[in-house]
Amino acid sequence: MLQSTSRKRRATGSAEGQKVGGHLGVPCCGAGMEDDAPVIYGLEFQARALTPQTAETDAIRFLVGTQSLRYDNQIHIIDFDDENNIINKNVLLHQVGEIWHISTSPADKGVLATCYNKTSDSKVMTCAAVWRMPKELESGSHESPDDSSSNTQTLELLCHLDNTAHGNMACVMWEPMGDGKKVISLADNNILLWDLQESSAKAVLSSSASLEGKGQLKFISGRWSPHHNCTQIATANDTTVRGWDTRSMRQIYCIENAHGQLVRDLDFNPNKQYYLASCGDDCKVKFWDTRNVTEPVKTLEEHSHWVWNVRYNHSHDQLILTGSSDSRVILSNMVSISSEPFGHMVDDDELSDQEDQHQEEKCNDFEGNHASLQMKFDVFCEAQMK
Repeated sequence: MLQSTSRKRRATGSAEGQKVGGHLGVPCCGAGMEDDAPVIYGLEFQARALTPQTAETDAIRFLVGTQSLRYDNQIHIIDFDDENNIINKNVLLHQVGEIWHISTSPADKGVLATCYNKTSDSKVMTCAAVWRMPKELESGSHESPDDSSSNTQTLELLCHLDNTAHGNMACVMWEPMGDGKKVISLADNNILLWDLQESSAKAVLSSSASLEGKGQLKFISGRWSPHHNCTQIATANDTTVRGWDTRSMRQIYCIENAHGQLVRDLDFNPNKQYYLASCGDDCKVKFWDTRNVTEPVKTLEEHSHWVWNVRYNHSHDQLILTGSSDSRVILSNMVSISSEPFGHMVDDDELSDQEDQHQEEKCNDFEGNHASLQMKFDVFCEAQMK
């Protein structure tokens, strides 16, 4: 269930959907659509891994990774055709195991990384690898989701991110503004910085850092900051959030007890330095200024169960999307801590000068009011893919 829907179909795009059984429900926005009309794409297997293809600028595209113990797993390339309000797809085989995390190169739309389960000597390890999709599929998917006659193709393995000495991989993060040659992986209590060489066919470990302390410390998630020349990352382990300098691989800030229970996800404000969002099993979403981590700048308590994901809108950072195991995806309007304190998004119809002024005066009253986000949801969908 998506709590915020669109009143005006000004923009086009698609938003992360929810999985129920083996189906991925993707509420999409398209010109001429009826209000609240969803576009739903069905998956044969369970799926936990979903990412936009950020290097693709001509299409609205997502990659979804499946989890199956009995059959070969798949990566579904999903294109949303906003003119015709339909989904096109292609399917790639991922034969090495269940996909737990997927991420795409910011520079090369044919390259991606996955974290997957591998069984060796009766032990299950979570490994990571970099792949290239077939050249003909980079330009887009051209099959209908109902077309079962399409030939499934296989990913080309470029290189493994060798974690033999470092433990289970939690995620792979690409340098956000880079040329696709630097990635960071989190493996148990280790941060590993890799240089991809020879057209990404070779991964060289350039530096690393380890989390020291009592007990079996493990990273849960991480996020690479787009600010400070991409020299900082944030990580989550247990209830703690830490910042790291990728040049020295040293800790630069620590938010102990950031959440009352496990921290699940992080995201940096793309337009405002030092601002970081976190979410966790205490059902809360918190916003931090990393220059002063004594107290959060803002806290949201809209969910009733674990909050698994938090994402800023890339263009309008007052819009925050969160997903939870309470079966809700919530779009929140956090104007007071955004880079656009008065808001700039309006309906398709031109507002008069008087209405513009009224919009500004009322903007702060909208915070936390999901009904007010109806006309903004389309903009979130479109801008997230830019």
